[in-house]
Amino acid sequence: MNWQKLQAPYPTPPHWNRIRTIDMHTGGEPLRVIVDGYPQLKGDNVLAYRADARDHHDHLRRALLFEPRGHADMYGCILVPPNDEGADFGILFLHNEGYSTMCGHAIIGIATLAVEMGWVPVVEPETVIHIDAPCGRITAFVNVRGGKVINVRFHCVPSFVVGLDFQVDVPGIGPIQYDLAYGGAFYAYVKAEQLDLSLTPANYSRIIRDGMAIKRAVMASNPSIVHPFEVDLSFLYGTIFIGGPVSEGIDSRNVCVFAEGEVDRCPTGSGVSGRMPIHLAREEIDIGEELRIESIIGSVFKGSVVKTVDYGPFKAVIPQVEGTAHVTGQHEFLIDPEDKVGEGFILR
Repeated sequence: MNWQKLQAPYPTPPHWNRIRTIDMHTGGEPLRVIVDGYPQLKGDNVLAYRADARDHHDHLRRALLFEPRGHADMYGCILVPPNDEGADFGILFLHNEGYSTMCGHAIIGIATLAVEMGWVPVVEPETVIHIDAPCGRITAFVNVRGGKVINVRFHCVPSFVVGLDFQVDVPGIGPIQYDLAYGGAFYAYVKAEQLDLSLTPANYSRIIRDGMAIKRAVMASNPSIVHPFEVDLSFLYGTIFIGGPVSEGIDSRNVCVFAEGEVDRCPTGSGVSGRMPIHLAREEIDIGEELRIESIIGSVFKGSVVKTVDYGPFKAVIPQVEGTAHVTGQHEFLIDPEDKVGEGFILR
C-alpha cells in the first residue's frame, strides 16, 4: 500500500459537479448548508430565487438531499442575496418535497454558522442578523461569549391563527379536531390524545402515516389556507401533533410531519411560532411568558410572544423561538453525470 497516496484527494474529472457543504444539526434536525458549487440563481428577490431553483436546478436538490448522499429526512439550505440592503443575506430551504417558506431550525443553524464563519460582523454579547426568507424577514439574535455561540433566538414573521377547533373526517382515522395557524408556514395542530398516540420514536411510522393522512384531509377540505399577501405561501406544510411532556421541566411535546412524510427531529421553529398565537388566543400564555417545548427525541426550543401586530385581516403575533445548533461535518460532494442512481432516490 502506498500510504502517501491514501491521503491524496480523489482525482475529480473536470466535467463533474463539485458542491461543497457544511453540515449541521439543530436539536437533532439535519441542515446541509450549500456553500460552493451551486449555480448562481436568477431573480431580484428571495421568492424569485426560490422559483429559479425549483424550475431549473431541482436535480441538485435531489442529488444532495436524497440517497445515496442524504436520506428521506435530510434538510438543506442555500444562501442568496437579500431582498434589499436591510438584510444581511437571504436563504432558501430545501427538503424531500421541494422548497419550504420558513424553517426555524435552519435559521438557528445558519445564524450560528454566520457568526462562527465570520460571514457577518461579530458583536459580543449579542450579534443581530437580518435574514430574508421566502416568508419574509427574520431577525436572529446570536448569544456570543468569548467568540463562541451559546444559543440563538429569532423573531419570526407575523404569525396568526386562521381558526380554532376545526373538524375534519380523516379516512382510516375518523373525525379529528385541529387548529389551523401560520408561523411562516401553515400547519394543522392536532392534540395527539385524540388518536391515543404517544409521541415517541417507537411510534415513528404511525406518526408519519397519521400525520400525512390528516394533512391530505385538511388540504382537501379547508379553503382557509390562504396567505393574506402572497399566493406562493398559501399551502399546508404539515401536521403538528401536540402531546404532554416526557422530560422534566418541559411544558409539552411537539412532533411535526411535513413535506412528503418528513418527521422533524427538533421541535420545529416555524411550528412553535404558529403555536404562540394559538396559546395567546386561548389565554394559555401572556406576552413574554415562555414555553419549553420538546421534540420526538427530547431536544428543546423555548417559545414566547414578543408582541401583537395587525397583519392584513388577522390579529397576529411576533413569536420568539430559541435553540442551539452544532456543526457535524464539511463535505465536497461529487456528481458524476454518468451516474444515474447518483441523481437521487428515496427508500423508507
